[in-house]
Amino acid sequence: MMVKKFGLADLPEVIPIFPLPGALLLPRARLPLNIFEPRYLAMLEDTLKTPDRLIGMVQPIAMPDRRGAEGRLHRIGCAGRVTAMQETEDGRYLITLHGACRFRLREETEGFTPYRRAAVDWSSFERDLNRSESDETFDREAFLEVLSRYFDAAQLASDWDSMKEADAELLINSLSILCPFDPEEKQALLEAPTLTNRRETLVTLMEFALRGGGGDEGAVQ
Repeated sequence: MMVKKFGLADLPEVIPIFPLPGALLLPRARLPLNIFEPRYLAMLEDTLKTPDRLIGMVQPIAMPDRRGAEGRLHRIGCAGRVTAMQETEDGRYLITLHGACRFRLREETEGFTPYRRAAVDWSSFERDLNRSESDETFDREAFLEVLSRYFDAAQLASDWDSMKEADAELLINSLSILCPFDPEEKQALLEAPTLTNRRETLVTLMEFALRGGGGDEGAVQ
């Protein structure tokens, strides 16, 4: 399926918001989601009626007494366009979001929808709308050495031949999405200004996990 290319003027001022801890979406990357809650089924139905088909993924801020999706949200998220959808026999939808652009959350809007909606500002992230981003200082051999140690410690499997050949942006963003970091660490990867910054953050998180640091999800035992 051809992916729609957005310009800054094409992006809507208000989008539906899907607060999901640990779910990271990045520009030009893909995120599979399992939609089953009634409010998010309604969100999907409404989204498919819009020309942009955008859903804003954003991390909730975990609070000591309130960890649910109705709590406060981080100010920066990433919107993705629904590019694939499959209905299951039990009424769930398996969808794929293709990352379009990050946004800064301005304010949540009042309305009659069961899901949350927000006015957002895209202007700080216009570079996300480009075709791709490069990492001029990427040392693939050194990166894969850290990644191999991290995967071994975390008992994760991977296709190393593909990783040796993969485009740098695809490799770095896919690993940022797939590695089992905690939500705050995922947020740091999202907010990295450039692909180089994201790769440096990713390496730091892997090395930190290898030293036994991190939270329940981020540490490698």
